[in-house]
Amino acid sequence: MSETAQTPEWPRPYWQPGADEDVLLQFFVFGKFDPQELVIPARRYGSPGLPGGVDLRRFQNLELRKWEGYPLSGTLGEILREEAPDAYEQARIAPEVLVVRGQLKDSPSLDYLRDTLGVLAALLDIGGRVILDPQIMGLFDAAAWRERYLVPGGAPPRNHVLILRSDEPGSDRSWVHTRGMRKFGRPDLSFRQIPAHELDRAGVLCEKLVEMQALGTRFAAGQALEVEGMQQALVARPGGSLDDPEFNNLHVEFRWPF
Repeated sequence: MSETAQTPEWPRPYWQPGADEDVLLQFFVFGKFDPQELVIPARRYGSPGLPGGVDLRRFQNLELRKWEGYPLSGTLGEILREEAPDAYEQARIAPEVLVVRGQLKDSPSLDYLRDTLGVLAALLDIGGRVILDPQIMGLFDAAAWRERYLVPGGAPPRNHVLILRSDEPGSDRSWVHTRGMRKFGRPDLSFRQIPAHELDRAGVLCEKLVEMQALGTRFAAGQALEVEGMQQALVARPGGSLDDPEFNNLHVEFRWPF
């Protein structure tokens, strides 16, 4: 890829101002980097560098392990080790960790995400081996990360979130919800009481609403959502808190009709 490659803008055609949610970006890049100077060839990927409000900090892995929130330990560490054992081991033995993190105001453009992804891609070219996205509990070696995110025109919003399904307690119905929408300054999505025969419809709807929110849509309390093939509309119920461990974000809930 040319060092002067230009990446198109990433507009948000449905963007609406007015809420107080901030964008949160957080990534950990494990690897071994030049000990003298960190020269990041971000323009190779059409990025001018990290956007304002997003910082990069450099740590020795052994030192970072003393941090209470070290991401390879605790419940998250267990999930990562089970889901991606090879990448987990590469991350565990890496001598260094670069932490890319920041909060930004909601924006009518996703250029901040495009530019950050360009920096992450460049870090893989200069010694990065594994990237952790804790918001989606995803650990990717260099090849897997490039396949998921270095997509012509930009990876679709679905690639930036995690969609989960679990059983509703005491019921034969399911709960489908997302993680990762804070990258877009939007609440995560929660669909409750989904019957088994409606799971496919719910999955398609969830992906569609992920895309709509990523492109700027907001759902107001009480807003009716008409869904093709359903006689009764779903109703948006915003709520939650950033401390909710199921989301680490606010969320908007839709309950499937009985």
